Formats: sequence, structure tokens, C-alpha cells
Amino acid sequence: MSSTTIAADRPGNADPAVTPFTVTFLIRRFDPEVDEEPRWQDFDVEMYATDRVLDALHKIKWEQDGSLTFRRSCAHGICGSDAMRINGRNRLACKTLIKDLDISKPIYVEAIKGLPLEKDLIVDMEPFFASFREVQPFLIANKAPEGGKERLQTVAQRERFDDTTKCILCAACTSSCPVFWTDGQYFGPAAIVNAHRFIFDSRDEDAKVRLDILNDKEGVWRCRTTFNCSEACPRGIQVTQAIAEVKQAIMRGKP
Repeated sequence: MSSTTIAADRPGNADPAVTPFTVTFLIRRFDPEVDEEPRWQDFDVEMYATDRVLDALHKIKWEQDGSLTFRRSCAHGICGSDAMRINGRNRLACKTLIKDLDISKPIYVEAIKGLPLEKDLIVDMEPFFASFREVQPFLIANKAPEGGKERLQTVAQRERFDDTTKCILCAACTSSCPVFWTDGQYFGPAAIVNAHRFIFDSRDEDAKVRLDILNDKEGVWRCRTTFNCSEACPRGIQVTQAIAEVKQAIMRGKP
């Protein structure tokens, strides 16, 4: 044998990333045609350290129980489709690696809270998107740009709202909020974040309308600053800070 044998090829030096192991998943199931209440079901799945929770859900659906129901689309943390509670925390299944979880215990997976449960890991997102639409999350400009060209911004003007442009509408922040759990009328963090994105956009001409919408008993003043939303955001948006900035703008009467 050559003296240049790679250490990882020797007995006892297997790369843990390519060594499979069994992980137990406890998934909270609910079929409205059969179940009166949600129930927990366990599945043992052979995984690798670099696999994601989404990979485990695929293996369960494709190899063990085809009735398992969940949402996913791009599988790369951009579409926001697969937000769920994993070990009690809101995460994207496609961004949660098995190696980052404690596999000495079962991994708990359930639907996000605060929205009507439809089936297994799927919730009705319509209340979430209704709040999103209500804050008018689009550019409102009543005047044509000077010279008939694009609306210009300085680097500093763009930086002012850069953080809140990252939202992917996964609802991880909103469904982690205890106020949202108990009050179905609260706009929720995601709607406020998307309002912030346009309130502080120098090209927008209707910030006051959004401030008036959020200056409501179910608007920004329902926030209790628990920071759950900031911790849950898979994009790293400083959600609580954005809400605080909208509160300050309301008190000033302008952005």
C-alpha cells in the first residue's frame, strides 16, 4: 500500500459526514377527515450529518408514509414555504441541518402556531397574507420621476430600509409571536416589516397612510418586544428594531 494513504480511508477514521445514522422524528399529524385532534407519530430515518430536516420529511413521505403533508418549493431558503416548528423553534426545514440538532433525542416537528391547521404541517396562510395586503406593501408614487427616468436613491437612502427588503413571507416571525397566538386581529411582525420597507423608502409618497394603518390598537402598539420574531427570522432581519422604528415614526408623524 502506498505510504500516501489518506487518513480518512483507514479503519476508524471514517468521515462522519458520510456515515449514516438513524434519527427518530416525532411529527405532529392531523388529518381533518380522520382525526378530531392532532396526534404524534414517530418515524426512524437513516440520515447523514449534512442532510436537512426537509430531506428527512422527503424520505418519510417517499419511503414510509405517502400521506405525510407539508409545503416546500425551492428548498434553498428563498421561497419561505417550509416554515415549521422544529424542536419547539420556528425554522425553515430546508435550512435546518441534522448536525445542528441533538440527535440523541427524537426531533419534534410540527406546524407553526397561530394559524388554522389544515393538515399535518400545513396551516392556512390566508390570515397572514390578509394582514400583509392591508399595509399596502407596494411602492406608491403619485408623480412621474424627473426627466421621465427611474426614481433615483442615494446609497444611504437605500441602506435605510435594506434590512426589511429581505423578508420572504415565511411567517416564521409572526407565528412565533405570543401576541399573535392569542389575538387573531394583530397585524403581526411580518406585515409591519413589509410596511417598514416602504415607509422608509425615499421614493414612496404614501408613508403617512401606512403609519395611520399601523397606529391602531391591533397595530404596532400590540408588540410587547419579546424578540421572538427576531430570533425566528431565517433571514436575520432585525424585526423588533423595525417595529420600534415604525413606532417612532408614528410618534413623529413622519418617517
